[in-house]
Amino acid sequence: QVQLVESGGGLVQTGGSLRLSCAASRRTISMYTMAWFRQTPGKEREFVAAHWWSGGNTYYADSLKGRFTISRDNAKNTVYLQMNSLEPEDTAVYYCAAKNKDVVGVKSERLYDAWGQGTQVTVSS
Repeated sequence: QVQLVESGGGLVQTGGSLRLSCAASRRTISMYTMAWFRQTPGKEREFVAAHWWSGGNTYYADSLKGRFTISRDNAKNTVYLQMNSLEPEDTAVYYCAAKNKDVVGVKSERLYDAWGQGTQVTVSS
């Protein structure tokens, strides 16, 4: 089972940027589709972005297109989420997730079987 550890969260002002990192261990991420989700108190975990295991295809929540960018560096076994033009509504705990390459789909959290512990992102107004 791949293990995931997020970092890079913090406090930022509206309009600012952050880059989250997700470092994987125990397994190479090259055989996994990687994703980011986020969650606020009292709400379900929400899909943010995914990077398919091969071919470079990326997927985003419609509301986040153009502001967030997911990328991966298989050599470093790390996935990134670049977040620009941040808004208070982006405040959440952000989670990195991995799913086996043979599992179809990207947006449902039930498809993913490895999760990080989360990193807090707070956007002040």
